[in-house]
Amino acid sequence: MENNIQHSDIYAIALHHRFQWEEAQQSYVLLFPEGMVKLHGGAGEILKRVDGKASVGDIVTALKTAFPDAEGIESDIVGMFDLAVGKAWLRKVN
Repeated sequence: MENNIQHSDIYAIALHHRFQWEEAQQSYVLLFPEGMVKLHGGAGEILKRVDGKASVGDIVTALKTAFPDAEGIESDIVGMFDLAVGKAWLRKVN
């Protein structure tokens, strides 16, 4: 998928979707009318910062600070945004 994610883009969780920690799964999940997606590690760390106010660049900076030893993290973050937008888990607000 190629959605041309820009660092200035701002996203929110899509309407009719809910992001939450699921104790039974011991992971973050994305709930929507058709089902649920269990998010592993980094995906949950990214989506928990998606609030309709922070830009992709803000989230990249926050995660680079939180995980300074993670090499190549920026491309992984942008890749996750690309995937999430492509699957309509996120909506662009700007």
